[in-house]
Amino acid sequence: MTQTLTTRIWREEAEPGNAFAARAAFCHGYDVFGEMLGRARWVDMLWLLFRGDVPPPEQAALLEDLAVALANPGPRDPAVHAAMCAGTGGSTAAASLMAALAVGAGQQGGAREVFHAMALWQRCGTDLAAWAQVLAAPAESVASIWPDFEHAPGFDPNASAAGLTVLQTLAHLARGGVGHRLGWLDRQRAVLEGLAAAPLAMTGVAAAALSDLGLTPDQGEILFLLLRLPGAAVHALEQRALGPKHFPFFELDLLNDPVDEVAA
Repeated sequence: MTQTLTTRIWREEAEPGNAFAARAAFCHGYDVFGEMLGRARWVDMLWLLFRGDVPPPEQAALLEDLAVALANPGPRDPAVHAAMCAGTGGSTAAASLMAALAVGAGQQGGAREVFHAMALWQRCGTDLAAWAQVLAAPAESVASIWPDFEHAPGFDPNASAAGLTVLQTLAHLARGGVGHRLGWLDRQRAVLEGLAAAPLAMTGVAAAALSDLGLTPDQGEILFLLLRLPGAAVHALEQRALGPKHFPFFELDLLNDPVDEVAA
């Protein structure tokens, strides 16, 4: 007897005589190995998994460009730095990726910040008055495992101006003409930064793009985590080969260096 496993996303048919191996697999009705393999791109599969249909060319291009922009946050990013720490200590591949996920999941430049920024897009849309009201009000305190927000989601409280990579990403994605949030954000960026008292961050650009792709905050949060893993992975591998003696620690200027105090 051939068993069939079915979810809303995925349907499998078992190999005859082996219920633990799939003979055929269908994603939202599309034959993955019989029809999609060799024809679909990585972003097509991502879109199909998250949205349940085939992406129009403009949406596929936006998702692909966003994936390129997020693929490697670089060693200055805390999530990548965490993966490098795991790699230089000889941790397993899984441990390196879990370190990146754990650190990159937070509310300061992480995936949870993207979640909240996307929630703001749901609430405010492109209504500047609504944004002004939300950004001027203190964050609501909600019983949660997450601490209360100390800054406007999607903006960087530690920067004096939006970074060049943030501006380049926003300008390029806004030209794609998908949805209306990215273009509006590009035009209103300076006003929103004034309201937030902080410059735009990459999380804010990603939140607008993911919202224009029609994803929910829950979907955007987890996809943001996924798209940033390649950079964490390769930096962890590189650091594993270099070893701890060549770990790029940042220098600290101590105002009261204990070594100097002892010498005195």
